[in-house]
Amino acid sequence: MEAHGLEEIDVLQLRGKYCKTKIRLSKIARQRPERTDVPPTASTGLAPVVPSSGPADSTPSPNLADHPGAVPSPMIGTVYLQPQPNSPKFIEIGDAVEEGQTLLIIEAMKTMNHIHAPRAGTIRRILVEDGSIVEYGTALVIIE
Repeated sequence: MEAHGLEEIDVLQLRGKYCKTKIRLSKIARQRPERTDVPPTASTGLAPVVPSSGPADSTPSPNLADHPGAVPSPMIGTVYLQPQPNSPKFIEIGDAVEEGQTLLIIEAMKTMNHIHAPRAGTIRRILVEDGSIVEYGTALVIIE
């Protein structure tokens, strides 16, 4: 099967379903898009994001989107964990966050969309990596 014309469009991934047939088209981005200027947030001085070696992380749960503290992605796009390359990340594991605080950015259609904390709490897990592509409803972080 050949796909013609994908080079001319800005969409990285398309998914669809027709009857019981699932269709997925994707292309590899050749270059990371430029970011717009976003003011950096204050660093908390906490340790960098490292996966926990606890038993909860040894077997990833397929239902993280159902976790009561999960923050779901409101759109398909590319995740950025810091406002600019080489700048501090918006959040780290263990950070206390306030309702409305920026957690990360999702770029969709060349627009940088700030994803805000829906409630106050503590960041327990960061489930996405910088530069990864997420789909609508994907769990991004866990706030408890």
